[in-house]
Amino acid sequence: MDLMTWIARLLRSVIGLALLAFSLMSAVIIAVVVFIGGILLALFAGRGRGPWRMVMRDASAARQTFFETAFRLMGRIAKSDGHISEQEIALTEQLISRLGLTPEHRQEAIGHFKRGADPAFDIDAQLREFGTHCGKHPNLRQMLMVFLFNTAIADGSISPDEHALLRRIALGIGFSEQQFEQLLRMFTAQEQFAGGGSGAPRANALAEAYAALGVEASVSDREVKHAYRKLMSQYHPDKLIAEGMPEDMVRMATERTQDIQNAWELVRKARGL
Repeated sequence: MDLMTWIARLLRSVIGLALLAFSLMSAVIIAVVVFIGGILLALFAGRGRGPWRMVMRDASAARQTFFETAFRLMGRIAKSDGHISEQEIALTEQLISRLGLTPEHRQEAIGHFKRGADPAFDIDAQLREFGTHCGKHPNLRQMLMVFLFNTAIADGSISPDEHALLRRIALGIGFSEQQFEQLLRMFTAQEQFAGGGSGAPRANALAEAYAALGVEASVSDREVKHAYRKLMSQYHPDKLIAEGMPEDMVRMATERTQDIQNAWELVRKARGL
C-alpha cells in the first residue's frame, strides 16, 4: 500500500468515527486537520520523491559545489602569475585556518587548491558546475567572489593578472562588468574596516565607509540605511547556510558583516542618525 492510499483510508476512518462521536462540523474540522497532516507526511517522507527530498539534495549539491569551486579557484588565482610563491602558500594556509574548517574539510580544501593550481584544470567547466548548483543564489555568487578577492589581496595588492582572472570568473558566474567592479570596490573599502578599522584615523575614512556600503555620500538617509540592511542580509550566516554554504565556511561572512557594521557606524555618526 502506498502512502497516499494509506492516508485516504485513514481519512475515511477518521470521518466515520468523528460523525459518530461529534457533530458534522467537528467531523469536517478533524478531517481537514488529518488531511493536511497527511499531505505534509507525504511531502517529508515520500521515499525520496517529495519536494522536501529534492530541496535537501539541491542544498547538499550546492554545499559540495561551493566548497570545491571556492578552493579550486583560489588555487587558480594563486597560480595566475605562473607560479605559487612560498608567501602565497603560507597566506593560503592562514586563510584556511581562519575559516575554522574541520580537519576533514581542511585536507579536502588543500586537495582542491592544488587541483585548481594544476595547468590542466578546466576553469570553464568548474564555472558551469557552479552555475548549475549555486548560480540561482546571488548571495552564494557574491560570497564566492569575496573568497577569491581575499586570496588575490593576500599578498597586499591585486595584480593585473589576478584582476583579469577575477573578472573572467565574475562574468562566468553571471555578474556584469559593472557589478564586478562595484563588488571589488566595496570589498576593498570594507577591508579598511576590518578589526574595527584600527590604526590612526584616515582622512578619507568617511568616503571609504560610503564605498563599503556601496553608495555615494549624496544619497538620502533612507537610501544609506537600505544599503546597510541589504548588505547585512546578504552576508547573514543563516541565509547563506540555507542556500548551500558549508557551515564551517561562514566565518568569513560573519567577519564581513562586522566590517560592514564598522563602516555603517562611521556613516551613522557622521549623519547624526
